[in-house]
Amino acid sequence: MAVRNLSVTETPDHAPSRNRILAALPAAEFDRITSGLEPFALLVNTVLYEANSPITHAYFPTSGCVSMVNALDEGAVEVGTIGYEGWAGLPLLLGDDRMPTRAIVQLTGESYRITAAAFAKAVEKNPAFARLLNRHSLALYNQAAQSVACNRLHTLESRCARWLLMTHDRMRLEEFVITHDSLSYMLGVHRPAVTLAAGMLQRAGLIRYTRGRVRVVNRRGLEGVSCACYEITRSNYERLIRG
Repeated sequence: MAVRNLSVTETPDHAPSRNRILAALPAAEFDRITSGLEPFALLVNTVLYEANSPITHAYFPTSGCVSMVNALDEGAVEVGTIGYEGWAGLPLLLGDDRMPTRAIVQLTGESYRITAAAFAKAVEKNPAFARLLNRHSLALYNQAAQSVACNRLHTLESRCARWLLMTHDRMRLEEFVITHDSLSYMLGVHRPAVTLAAGMLQRAGLIRYTRGRVRVVNRRGLEGVSCACYEITRSNYERLIRG
């Protein structure tokens, strides 16, 4: 079967082929599945689904970033992130319609979505689609597991660098908007600690952070400050999606 050979750098943000799972489909499956998709703008702070509430759609981002967040009485912590490389709505693949975490848009972008019922039929009738979804789900699980170890064992500065690198990859932009408050619960720390960590990275000439705007100035240097978790998570994803 012919597989779509598309360059994400040559297509607009709103094209379905900007999502790596969709772009990796054989041409026939791509045409069948995308015919059932509808565009959906990812606006910052939009909640795609609440914890323990019915999931009505699966989402396939083409730009932007979605965070999976566990909110407790003591605060909120990010447990996973999804960008153009993946999809949101994992329980639908596993025979459930709800998840214990909230899915919220952290960085504005574009996506396509499909209803839960249509998604179930698409998985049943398109084996390559089902395989890619399963492999991305494993990559997301591995990302969450790596984040648990990272948050427990590594310095805030290296964790902040890791998160910025992952976001830089997903946004495919040198500059993006993120507040101290958002960074604080993504990293599971209080806001003053984020201010300190971001300040250290800025003084080192790795980023520029002003009024909620982050610009990666020295990508290679930021990779040097990050812990190994960034490369472990990135290479694991590439292996699963390309394998």
